[in-house]
Amino acid sequence: MIAFLALQRRPMPRQQVAEMLWGDATADHSSACLRSTLWRLGVSGVPVLRPQLRDLDLDGDVTVDVHDLERVAHRLIDGADGDLVHVDYSELQDDVLPDWQDEWLGVERERFRQLRMHALEALSLRLQREGRFAQAIDASLAVVSHEPLRESAQRALISAHIREGNLQEAVRQYRTFRDMLSSELGIDPSPLMIELMRGVNVR
Repeated sequence: MIAFLALQRRPMPRQQVAEMLWGDATADHSSACLRSTLWRLGVSGVPVLRPQLRDLDLDGDVTVDVHDLERVAHRLIDGADGDLVHVDYSELQDDVLPDWQDEWLGVERERFRQLRMHALEALSLRLQREGRFAQAIDASLAVVSHEPLRESAQRALISAHIREGNLQEAVRQYRTFRDMLSSELGIDPSPLMIELMRGVNVR
Protein backbone atom coordinates (compact mmCIF):
# COMPACT_ATOMS: atom_id res chain seq x y z
CA MET A 1 0.00 0.00 0.00
CA ILE A 2 2.83 2.40 0.82
CA ALA A 3 4.47 1.70 -2.54
CA PHE A 4 1.17 2.25 -4.34
CA LEU A 5 0.57 5.59 -2.64
CA ALA A 6 4.16 6.68 -3.25
CA LEU A 7 3.80 6.13 -6.98
CA GLN A 8 0.45 7.94 -7.26
CA ARG A 9 1.89 11.32 -6.17
CA ARG A 10 -1.51 12.54 -4.95
CA PRO A 11 -4.11 11.68 -2.32
CA MET A 12 -6.17 8.63 -3.28
CA PRO A 13 -9.75 7.80 -2.20
CA ARG A 14 -9.74 4.92 0.26
CA GLN A 15 -12.14 2.80 -1.76
CA GLN A 16 -10.04 3.22 -4.89
CA VAL A 17 -6.93 2.10 -3.01
CA ALA A 18 -8.79 -0.95 -1.73
CA GLU A 19 -10.03 -1.85 -5.21
CA MET A 20 -6.59 -1.46 -6.79
CA LEU A 21 -4.73 -3.50 -4.19
CA TRP A 22 -7.36 -6.17 -3.54
CA GLY A 23 -9.21 -6.11 -6.85
CA ASP A 24 -9.97 -9.85 -6.84
CA ALA A 25 -11.90 -9.58 -3.60
CA THR A 26 -15.44 -8.33 -2.99
CA ALA A 27 -15.91 -4.69 -2.07
CA ASP A 28 -16.51 -5.59 1.58
CA HIS A 29 -13.46 -7.85 1.74
CA SER A 30 -11.16 -5.31 0.02
CA SER A 31 -12.33 -2.62 2.44
CA ALA A 32 -11.66 -4.95 5.36
CA CYS A 33 -8.15 -5.65 4.03
CA LEU A 34 -7.48 -1.93 3.79
CA ARG A 35 -8.69 -1.32 7.34
CA SER A 36 -6.48 -4.14 8.61
CA THR A 37 -3.45 -2.72 6.79
CA LEU A 38 -4.11 0.77 8.14
CA TRP A 39 -4.46 -0.63 11.65
CA ARG A 40 -1.12 -2.43 11.37
CA LEU A 41 0.54 0.76 10.17
CA GLY A 42 -1.02 2.67 13.04
CA VAL A 43 0.21 0.34 15.74
CA SER A 44 3.70 0.33 14.22
CA GLY A 45 4.18 3.84 15.51
CA VAL A 46 5.83 5.00 12.27
CA PRO A 47 4.07 8.12 10.91
CA VAL A 48 3.92 7.11 7.25
CA LEU A 49 0.47 8.39 6.32
CA ARG A 50 -1.00 11.87 6.48
CA PRO A 51 -4.22 11.80 8.53
CA GLN A 52 -7.21 12.39 6.24
CA LEU A 53 -10.82 11.33 6.51
CA ARG A 54 -11.63 10.12 3.00
CA ASP A 55 -8.30 9.95 1.20
CA LEU A 56 -4.97 8.25 1.77
CA ASP A 57 -1.65 9.98 1.19
CA LEU A 58 1.91 9.71 2.44
CA ASP A 59 3.04 12.06 5.16
CA GLY A 60 4.87 15.12 3.89
CA ASP A 61 8.07 14.07 5.66
CA VAL A 62 8.26 10.73 3.80
CA THR A 63 10.99 10.68 1.15
CA VAL A 64 10.35 8.58 -1.98
CA ASP A 65 13.49 7.53 -3.84
CA VAL A 66 11.65 7.22 -7.17
CA HIS A 67 10.63 10.87 -6.94
CA ASP A 68 14.25 11.87 -6.34
CA LEU A 69 15.39 9.81 -9.33
CA GLU A 70 12.71 11.37 -11.52
CA ARG A 71 14.00 14.82 -10.64
CA VAL A 72 17.54 13.75 -11.58
CA ALA A 73 16.26 12.27 -14.84
CA HIS A 74 14.35 15.43 -15.80
CA ARG A 75 17.39 17.59 -15.07
CA LEU A 76 19.51 15.40 -17.32
CA ILE A 77 16.96 15.49 -20.13
CA ASP A 78 16.48 19.25 -19.82
CA GLY A 79 20.22 19.89 -19.59
CA ALA A 80 19.78 21.62 -16.23
CA ASP A 81 22.73 19.95 -14.50
CA GLY A 82 25.90 21.91 -15.13
CA ASP A 83 28.76 19.77 -13.87
CA LEU A 84 28.13 16.04 -14.34
CA VAL A 85 31.10 14.92 -12.24
CA HIS A 86 28.98 14.16 -9.20
CA VAL A 87 25.86 12.90 -10.97
CA ASP A 88 25.08 9.40 -9.71
CA TYR A 89 23.11 7.68 -12.44
CA SER A 90 23.62 4.11 -11.24
CA GLU A 91 20.08 3.86 -9.85
CA LEU A 92 18.64 4.94 -13.20
CA GLN A 93 19.66 1.55 -14.57
CA ASP A 94 16.86 -0.36 -12.80
CA ASP A 95 13.10 -0.50 -13.16
CA VAL A 96 10.68 0.34 -10.36
CA LEU A 97 10.23 -2.66 -8.05
CA PRO A 98 11.50 -5.10 -10.72
CA ASP A 99 10.63 -8.23 -8.73
CA TRP A 100 7.01 -7.25 -8.09
CA GLN A 101 4.26 -8.69 -10.29
CA ASP A 102 1.36 -6.51 -9.15
CA GLU A 103 -0.93 -5.48 -12.00
CA TRP A 104 -1.28 -1.88 -10.80
CA LEU A 105 2.47 -1.39 -11.13
CA GLY A 106 2.60 -1.88 -14.92
CA VAL A 107 1.87 1.66 -16.05
CA GLU A 108 4.12 3.29 -13.45
CA ARG A 109 6.96 0.91 -14.25
CA GLU A 110 6.72 1.67 -17.98
CA ARG A 111 6.52 5.42 -17.37
CA PHE A 112 9.65 5.38 -15.24
CA ARG A 113 11.41 3.02 -17.69
CA GLN A 114 10.90 5.44 -20.55
CA LEU A 115 12.02 8.38 -18.40
CA ARG A 116 15.21 6.71 -17.20
CA MET A 117 16.16 5.52 -20.71
CA HIS A 118 15.77 9.03 -22.13
CA ALA A 119 17.78 10.40 -19.22
CA LEU A 120 20.63 7.92 -19.75
CA GLU A 121 20.72 8.69 -23.47
CA ALA A 122 20.82 12.42 -22.75
CA LEU A 123 23.55 11.83 -20.19
CA SER A 124 25.61 9.86 -22.70
CA LEU A 125 25.45 12.66 -25.27
CA ARG A 126 26.39 15.28 -22.69
CA LEU A 127 29.31 13.22 -21.46
CA GLN A 128 30.49 12.85 -25.05
CA ARG A 129 30.51 16.63 -25.46
CA GLU A 130 32.70 16.81 -22.37
CA GLY A 131 35.09 14.21 -23.79
CA ARG A 132 34.25 11.66 -21.09
CA PHE A 133 33.79 8.77 -23.47
CA ALA A 134 34.16 5.81 -21.10
CA GLN A 135 31.33 7.12 -18.93
CA ALA A 136 29.27 8.01 -22.01
CA ILE A 137 29.61 4.45 -23.29
CA ASP A 138 28.67 3.06 -19.89
CA ALA A 139 25.53 5.20 -19.77
CA SER A 140 24.52 4.06 -23.27
CA LEU A 141 25.19 0.43 -22.48
CA ALA A 142 22.92 0.68 -19.44
CA VAL A 143 20.07 1.20 -21.90
CA VAL A 144 21.25 -1.09 -24.70
CA SER A 145 21.71 -4.02 -22.33
CA HIS A 146 17.99 -3.87 -21.49
CA GLU A 147 16.66 -2.62 -24.83
CA PRO A 148 19.01 -3.77 -27.62
CA LEU A 149 16.55 -2.73 -30.35
CA ARG A 150 16.19 0.84 -29.06
CA GLU A 151 17.88 2.79 -31.84
CA SER A 152 18.30 6.07 -29.95
CA ALA A 153 20.42 4.26 -27.37
CA GLN A 154 22.37 2.45 -30.07
CA ARG A 155 23.06 5.78 -31.80
CA ALA A 156 24.32 7.27 -28.55
CA LEU A 157 26.62 4.29 -28.03
CA ILE A 158 27.93 4.28 -31.60
CA SER A 159 28.41 8.06 -31.49
CA ALA A 160 30.56 7.70 -28.38
CA HIS A 161 32.78 5.16 -30.16
CA ILE A 162 33.12 7.42 -33.21
CA ARG A 163 33.90 10.55 -31.21
CA GLU A 164 36.50 8.67 -29.21
CA GLY A 165 38.11 7.54 -32.46
CA ASN A 166 37.27 3.85 -32.07
CA LEU A 167 35.80 3.32 -35.52
CA GLN A 168 36.22 -0.44 -35.33
CA GLU A 169 34.02 -0.53 -32.23
CA ALA A 170 31.49 1.74 -33.94
CA VAL A 171 31.31 -0.50 -37.01
CA ARG A 172 31.04 -3.65 -34.92
CA GLN A 173 28.19 -2.19 -32.86
CA TYR A 174 26.42 -0.91 -35.97
CA ARG A 175 26.62 -4.27 -37.72
CA THR A 176 25.33 -6.07 -34.65
CA PHE A 177 22.38 -3.69 -34.39
CA ARG A 178 21.66 -3.76 -38.14
CA ASP A 179 21.62 -7.56 -38.22
CA MET A 180 19.43 -7.70 -35.13
CA LEU A 181 16.90 -5.31 -36.69
CA SER A 182 16.83 -7.36 -39.86
CA SER A 183 16.42 -10.73 -38.20
CA GLU A 184 13.93 -9.74 -35.49
CA LEU A 185 11.90 -6.96 -37.11
CA GLY A 186 12.69 -7.22 -40.81
CA ILE A 187 13.62 -3.53 -41.07
CA ASP A 188 16.71 -1.43 -41.72
CA PRO A 189 18.30 1.22 -39.49
CA SER A 190 16.71 4.65 -39.71
CA PRO A 191 18.07 7.53 -41.82
CA LEU A 192 19.40 9.06 -38.59
CA MET A 193 21.58 5.99 -38.03
CA ILE A 194 22.69 5.94 -41.67
CA GLU A 195 23.69 9.60 -41.40
CA LEU A 196 25.64 8.90 -38.21
CA MET A 197 27.63 6.20 -40.01
CA ARG A 198 28.32 8.38 -43.05
CA GLY A 199 32.06 8.48 -43.63
CA VAL A 200 32.65 5.31 -41.60
CA ASN A 201 33.60 2.31 -43.73
CA VAL A 202 30.72 -0.13 -43.21
CA ARG A 203 30.28 -3.16 -45.45
